[in-house]
Amino acid sequence: MTLPAATLRGTAVPVEEALSFLGQGELRILGLMPGASNYTFLARLTDGGQSMLAVYKPRDGEAPLWDFPQGTLGLREVAAFTLASALGWPRVPPTVLRDGPEGPGSVQAFVDADFGEHFFTLRDAHPAEFQAIAAFDLIANNADRKGGHCLLARGATGPGAIWVIDHGVCFSVEPKLRTVIWDYAEQPVPAELAVGAARVAGELRSGPLRESMRSLLDPAEVEATARRAEAFAESGCFPRPTGHRPYPWPPV
Repeated sequence: MTLPAATLRGTAVPVEEALSFLGQGELRILGLMPGASNYTFLARLTDGGQSMLAVYKPRDGEAPLWDFPQGTLGLREVAAFTLASALGWPRVPPTVLRDGPEGPGSVQAFVDADFGEHFFTLRDAHPAEFQAIAAFDLIANNADRKGGHCLLARGATGPGAIWVIDHGVCFSVEPKLRTVIWDYAEQPVPAELAVGAARVAGELRSGPLRESMRSLLDPAEVEATARRAEAFAESGCFPRPTGHRPYPWPPV
């Protein structure tokens, strides 16, 4: 897999190379990103003659939330990338934890996207990718999947064009799924998604993935993620909206 928007020497970057650069490059803040509820900075990473853009979310800039422990949103961003990498879907930009000018936080590769596009403009052309995103959000218990978190990489077409961001409020033990992607309710789960979810449910209970996730989340949150993955794999169909607030606000 390559990241089309984060470039070194003007070429697409493999995920492994992007992760190394995100963790080791010199980080310089360019400015605050507009519209974010937490301190979110656009930053440039440099290493020798190479550079790439990134999104830096320092821990100390997180707004307090009543239902998520203070200082954990960056950890959840990295956990989302870790889970998506294990599943093989959807495309979450490479994300690391590291120190920066405003203290430790998450640093994620910036996706150079067409910001006039979002879930509501893209869903008809990319149903398979949005089914995978819907499945991921169910397993991760995403409490805030807005349409604007779904990005079309600039110049990209066909499979693999959609990237998803903003996963700081995932992985609660309590049911909190809030998403705009309910289009597939009661539709059959594609076999490849069910197989991937079943495999990852096992890996979350034993092995390297379990240890990686437990370094980022509470053990109970990791076990709850395994249960959700297992339940999804066995369900046969996507769920209907349930609960007090199944939709986020604003939707985009």
